[in-house]
Amino acid sequence: MRIRPLGDRVVIKRLEAEETTKSGIVLTGAAKEKPQMAEVVAVGPGGYVDGKEVKMELKVNDRVFFSKYGGNEVKLDGEEYLILKQDDILGVVEE
Repeated sequence: MRIRPLGDRVVIKRLEAEETTKSGIVLTGAAKEKPQMAEVVAVGPGGYVDGKEVKMELKVNDRVFFSKYGGNEVKLDGEEYLILKQDDILGVVEE
């Protein structure tokens, strides 16, 4: 199965949190903070919000930073995803 977002929504999958700090300290599961960096899995078609056209600027496989408290968490086939509006994406990581 797959998720097809509607309107100006985006489906993302969080990237794995780091297991150790820069100084080499190993973090336990409870000490790890959920990462705010994710990979775009699916992008909606865009649409109109408050009478203004919303053009989708993201594409599948983009790495993005997203708002800490934005979106809705969903589970599908044992995987966790986050569905949020394009406005909740803070930036795209460019390499």
